[in-house]
Amino acid sequence: MSHENIELAFVAIAALALVTQAIILLAIYLGISKAAKTFIEDFEDIRTSVLPVVSSTRELVRTTRETITRLTPKVEATVTDATEITRSLRAQAVDVETSLEQVLERIRRQTARIDSMCSNTLDAVDRAGAYVTEAVSKPVRQLNGLLASLKAIVESLRASDPSNREPSVHDDRDTFV
Repeated sequence: MSHENIELAFVAIAALALVTQAIILLAIYLGISKAAKTFIEDFEDIRTSVLPVVSSTRELVRTTRETITRLTPKVEATVTDATEITRSLRAQAVDVETSLEQVLERIRRQTARIDSMCSNTLDAVDRAGAYVTEAVSKPVRQLNGLLASLKAIVESLRASDPSNREPSVHDDRDTFV
């Protein structure tokens, strides 16, 4: 084979490679072109569907920002007022606790005093009752003894026959009050 033929074969192979490369590049171009058209169409669809949402979101963000700007001083004032109320309630709770402790201490003292008075009164009533019982029961026992002896005398005198007499048994149950 001659040198020209070899060159011709290489040129033919190179030309064939260039044609193949051109076909591949054309196929890639057509694929990219079709993909770009699809991408543009999809982008337009997304844009038409998202753009209203974005604009309404912008409006929502704007109104929210305005609302927050408008409400921030009121919220801060409310928090400050709540803090003051809490502080005031704590102070009042301490005052009420102190007052209650004082009242409870007074109640304890008065209760102890009333208990002492009641105990002394009951002790005095008990002593008076014991004295009255002693003062009344002694004469009553003496009177019962006297009446029992009178009864025995009367019964012994009533009995006509001294042999018929029953032995008298004194029932001490009647003599005690």
